Order: sequence, then structure tokens, then C-alpha cells
Amino acid sequence: MYQIDNLIIYGGNGVCRVEEISTPDIPGIDKNRIYYALCPLYHDGKIFTPIDTKIFSRPVITYSKAQDIIDRIPYIEEDEYSNDNIRMMAEHYREYLQTHNCTDLVKLIKTIYTKNSIALEEGKKPSQTNDHFMKTAEDLLNGELAVALGIPKESVKSYIEERVKEHESKLNWLQ
Repeated sequence: MYQIDNLIIYGGNGVCRVEEISTPDIPGIDKNRIYYALCPLYHDGKIFTPIDTKIFSRPVITYSKAQDIIDRIPYIEEDEYSNDNIRMMAEHYREYLQTHNCTDLVKLIKTIYTKNSIALEEGKKPSQTNDHFMKTAEDLLNGELAVALGIPKESVKSYIEERVKEHESKLNWLQ
């Protein structure tokens, strides 16, 4: 069970703060159940969910886990799956999002980034499906990393770029 002020990942909502643990006085809510009142950090609204919900939730990763993920970014391989059927491709991307795993989000982002780059080189526009899933994956990843690292969400991309450069320069020095 989470405690008030815990930061958690809740379903596709990303990072949420547990604001209350109670039975809210809202019509239609089961008065025999206890609910979390969750406040998404990067979206408006409030979510009421039973504490025994089947919707995925977990604590936000730690600072050291975030650093480890960032250090491994250059070594995370892209996904080789390809399908011309947009629905099948979207379903495959959705599977990555549903793991709620930062490494899987990095893999998805790198995969779509490469596909978009290839499309641009061929004079094509990246697909709306790719754009949608890339934005969603970046939003989820950057939100969690921002909380774990204690930096603004808008700074995560530049933080990652700088950290990867540092890591690569250390590797070059060792060789």
C-alpha cells in the first residue's frame, strides 16, 4: 500500500502523487472500498482508484536507477520488428508502453527515431502513428526521470545528452 505523498507510476498517466487514502464522498463510488486520490504531476485532473485496483502501479524509480538507465542508453538496441500494417505496428508499440519499464521506453524511442530518420532521408514524412507513440514514450520516460533525478521535465533531454557524452568520453579515454 502506498502512503500519502508517495510518487508512483499509475497506468498510462505517468507520475502521480498520492494525495489521499480514503473513501471519497462521490456519488457512485463504492462506500465499502478505500481509494487513492492521485494527482498526475504533468497533467491536469485527479484520479480516484481503489487501493486494490488491477491497473498497473509502482513506485517511481530511484536516482541511482535513473542514472543507470541513462548510462545504458547507447547500448540499448532498437527493436527489429517491422510491419506495414499500421494497426499491427501500433499494437506492437502499445506493448512497449504497457510494460511501464524505462528501458523499454528508451528502446521504443530509439526505434521510432531511427524509423523517422529513414523516412525523412527518403523524402517521406514520419507517420502519425510513430509520432504519437514517440511523444507518449518520451512523455512517460522524461516524467519519471525528472522526478527520479530531481530536475524539471524540460531539462531531461539535455541532461541525458550531456550524460551520454560524458560516458562516451570516459570510454574513449580508457581505450
